[in-house]
Amino acid sequence: MTRITESRGLAIYDYRCQIGVGAKPFVEQHARNSISFVRKGSFGYRTRGQHYELVAGSVLVGRAGDDYVCSHDHVCGDECLSLQLAPELVETIGDADAIWSLGALPPVPELMVMAELADAAARHSGIAPDEAGLLMAARFVAVAGEASAAKSAMSDRRAAITPVRDRRRAVEAALWLDQHAHQPVDLETVSRQAGLSPFHFLRLFARVLGVTPHQYLVRCRLRHAARLLADPARSVTDVAFDVGFADLSNFVRTFRRAAGVSPRAFRKAASGERKILQERIAAYSLG
Repeated sequence: MTRITESRGLAIYDYRCQIGVGAKPFVEQHARNSISFVRKGSFGYRTRGQHYELVAGSVLVGRAGDDYVCSHDHVCGDECLSLQLAPELVETIGDADAIWSLGALPPVPELMVMAELADAAARHSGIAPDEAGLLMAARFVAVAGEASAAKSAMSDRRAAITPVRDRRRAVEAALWLDQHAHQPVDLETVSRQAGLSPFHFLRLFARVLGVTPHQYLVRCRLRHAARLLADPARSVTDVAFDVGFADLSNFVRTFRRAAGVSPRAFRKAASGERKILQERIAAYSLG
């Protein structure tokens, strides 16, 4: 665990877990409300009587005082960008219990690109990591508020009711999609990788991970694009094609919908343009 930054209300950590498959899990407790974005790998997360499989792009939601268990039934290790929020910050951005009791969120485009911006802040001295983290936290509350309304429906298909072998198939398929997102991929191809018919694979993937294979593929491309946009040597057009978008206008439209800004504006924010960050924070009513 590496601390990236810490202020009165927000601490950001880089977690890199190397626990192997089958290692005995143990009970831990969240000291603060937290938002942990999975950047790489996969792990299982049990809390409040529910089980989630988290893959790159998923978000672990921690509620202060809750017990939890992380497991590695399928993949060795993971990397997470974790935002630990002080009580006063939680109260400011939104302290609704329904939000902080969600347990986890499936890969959401808005959070994926905001997390990459926060990660860029950690790697480039021109950006304020706490501002990028605050933006991600604010966007999380907005997205989670919508997700909490559908929590009961999501609970009905939680991974705990799915056999371990099938959960492994879904997780391994997500890892494969993430690695091959820059290539043309269709349902037939990825379902063949999982050894299932397209129909059964589609249902299984959505039940375990909360998104369809195509949704996950597009979101992987957006996450990769957000990371590449931090490199000023790459043109926006090159980034679009390098991550797997076949049409530039579709990339720009899809990215803007996820980030709230164009790829070019996102690049400026990633290169240290604080005004863009501050405008986005203000847009989420943080004052």
